[in-house]
Amino acid sequence: MQKPDTITRFAPSPNGRLHLGHAYSALYAAEKAAELGGRFLLRIEDIDVGRCRPEFVEGIYEDLEWLGLTWEIPVRQQSEHFPDYEAALKQLRDMDVVYPCFATRREIEQTIADNGIDAERWPRDPDGALLYPGIYKDISPKEGSRLMWEGRTYAWRLDTEKAMRLAIKKSGGAITFTELQGSPSGKTGAQPIKPELFGDVVIARKDVPTSYHLSVVVDDALQNITHITRGRDLYSATYIHRLLQVLLDLPEPRYCHHRLIEDEAGRRLSKSAKDMGLKDLREAGKTPADIRQMIRI
Repeated sequence: MQKPDTITRFAPSPNGRLHLGHAYSALYAAEKAAELGGRFLLRIEDIDVGRCRPEFVEGIYEDLEWLGLTWEIPVRQQSEHFPDYEAALKQLRDMDVVYPCFATRREIEQTIADNGIDAERWPRDPDGALLYPGIYKDISPKEGSRLMWEGRTYAWRLDTEKAMRLAIKKSGGAITFTELQGSPSGKTGAQPIKPELFGDVVIARKDVPTSYHLSVVVDDALQNITHITRGRDLYSATYIHRLLQVLLDLPEPRYCHHRLIEDEAGRRLSKSAKDMGLKDLREAGKTPADIRQMIRI
């Protein structure tokens, strides 16, 4: 049975050309929308204004058009909507579940060393980053304001423990998300969230009033996304996203965390590794049908 209210999205960052992994993710989202009789949207996630480039935005359009995809106009480009994320951040500040953190990377590493624990043995979050050791977490609002007035660089961190308590109170019980496929356990259905695995994650920064975690939940709600399709490497990020959705009274979408495209050695393709892009494959004579065969979609 068709569900015309179904909306999926493909949301790349324009910090490089698209590769085979992006092709799989875009085609997967578009085909999920078609399967459910819904709509497919494209979103440009360019909050990292230092690394994103206009030519890469044009490259995204070019590559997706070559693959045969179409999408609705206008395309939401995050750098044009910072006030939306600032408003969400203000809500979190009013709830007192975020706090300013002035710690530099060096301070964090030094604090870990002062605890007598080698950085290699210090707990890390699901993305591999060192868990924040709590510097500045308990400073007074007066001291935080003083440091801000001094012009210190800072980030807004989510007080994950406090936020989880409030979210459970708001929801009236355990918080889960619905996984249609792709959980590490192989199970579908309700998945418990474990935001504590990320510690006090960064939600926004002084110079950029958002982070991936905050902007993605705000945008998915504003665009009425019903099915979030993305790679399994982002499965754990859903712990933070569901927590923010509950805190901000945002709707709950369903999730499909699809397989990742890997090279022959089993390494996930990435822009940082300069893996061959769709433009390179196109110039080498590959066709959209060849791309589909290469990624088995």
